Amino acid sequence: ALAIVFISCNKTAEIKEFKTAYIDTSKLMDESTEAKDIGAKYKEKSKVMGNQLEAEVARFKSEAASFKQNAQTNGQAWAQQKGAELSQREQQLNYAQQAMLQQLQEESGAEIDSLVVNYRKILKEYGKEKGYDYIYGSGDSAPSILYAKDSYDITNEVIKMINDKYNAAGKKEEAPKKVKK
Repeated sequence: ALAIVFISCNKTAEIKEFKTAYIDTSKLMDESTEAKDIGAKYKEKSKVMGNQLEAEVARFKSEAASFKQNAQTNGQAWAQQKGAELSQREQQLNYAQQAMLQQLQEESGAEIDSLVVNYRKILKEYGKEKGYDYIYGSGDSAPSILYAKDSYDITNEVIKMINDKYNAAGKKEEAPKKVKK
């Protein structure tokens, strides 16, 4: 009986409480300064690229309106040739728009992926420094926990730490300058 009590006491001494917390990853990506800067950068880039494309679309619409006015005057052969040219230009504009969107998605995706890798490194260091056994991620995209007490949420603390590191490194970009027309 004494041996059983001794063994059971040793086993309970081995039980360790874990220090755990979780981070709302969606909130982290929405509220971290670096992620906001990346979003603003690509929003501005999209706007500039979109303006260029809009100018082309406006020229196309002007030519299409002119085509409709001149189609009867210039004859059927001219109308068929010009109509084919306009159709080809419209297709080219559609391709240009798709290419622009794809380019922006690829570039911003690569930066966000790099940011996520960096945040994982930061969180690993943070977890070690603060003595956590586990830090879970929750959020809209592929949450890794289904339930957690709010008291375990360290998202705001981590966002502040990441923003402080980012701003201290001097990587915060200046506000995009307005382009003169």
